[in-house]
This record gives sequence, C-alpha cells and structure tokens, in this order.
Amino acid sequence: MKKRKSFPNVAELARGMTQSLMVVVILTAIALFIGVSGYHWLGRLSWVDSLLNASMILGGMGPVDILPNNAAKVFASLYALFSGLFFIAVMGLILGPITHMVMHKFHVDDEDIPKDSR
Repeated sequence: MKKRKSFPNVAELARGMTQSLMVVVILTAIALFIGVSGYHWLGRLSWVDSLLNASMILGGMGPVDILPNNAAKVFASLYALFSGLFFIAVMGLILGPITHMVMHKFHVDDEDIPKDSR
C-alpha cells in the first residue's frame, strides 16, 4: 500500500496563497490596463475617468460615464463580459490552495479519482 502524503501545514498554505495572490495582482493589472486603454482611446475619456470606469466594471459595479460612440459601447459590453469571466478565474486562483488543502485533509489523491473523469 502506498503511503499518503502528509497534510499540508500552514506554511505551505501561506506559500500557495501568496503565489496565487501575486498572479491575481498581475492579471488584475493587465485587465485594468486593457479597460483603461479602451475607455481612453475608444470612449475619448480622460485617463482618470477611464481608470474609474474600468475599475467600476472590473469590480462588478457598472459604468459611470455615458459613452459617446458605438465603438466605445461595444468595447464596454465586451469588457463587462470579460470582467465577469475574469472574476470567476480569479476566484479559482485564490481558492485553489485552499481546495488543495481540503482535498489532502480528506485524503483525495490522484489515484482515488477514476481515470475517465480526469
């Protein structure tokens, strides 16, 4: 019988959470840059107003300014859809280390998962 891996300790969980949060911060900065750029160049908003609108959409709150043309409105709708999916991906990254720890707690290993469901 194969010996199971020991339960992850707090230091391992903290390291995994730190790595996940670093990835989330980098991805959030990239997503925010995309939004700010789109609002600035397509929506003809100032940099500060573009930052406000992109932050509000990315945070799930909604737009602030009325957009002047159809290109800006299409961008805003696509950015809003992207932001919703981005939120789901970020939550997966943040909860990944916790889920890993829980799976170890219940002794779920790769060999316990049927091959056809991987």
